Amino acid sequence: MSSALRVISTANSAAPRAPYSQAIGVNGFIYCSGQIPMKPDGVIIMDDIKAAALQCLTNLKSVLEAGGSTIEKIFKVNVYLVDMADFAAVNEVYSEFFGTHRPARTCIAIKQLPLGAHIEIECIALE
Repeated sequence: MSSALRVISTANSAAPRAPYSQAIGVNGFIYCSGQIPMKPDGVIIMDDIKAAALQCLTNLKSVLEAGGSTIEKIFKVNVYLVDMADFAAVNEVYSEFFGTHRPARTCIAIKQLPLGAHIEIECIALE
């Protein structure tokens, strides 16, 4: 196991709009930065929380695949919502996306997210 940091990036996910990496691989783990519902072309999904949640998860999947991992290797997820009224809709999309795989998860209501997004999701996975 190498302790060297490996920067992971892909054009198949939204490009960072600030000074951070899409993910970092180290010691057999991949730490993914939070993904807002931004498509690779820079368009942010604002008007449909289900589509927004799916875009966040799709972005994470793309980043993990670029790092040589898969969604089945995710063991921790953090979900940030601007409005907890969206919790049930997000859970529906989340459940469909992960199927029978159930990573540990935290869901937190926060006041505001970057670029006016209503949801952000981050995860940690095995390489």
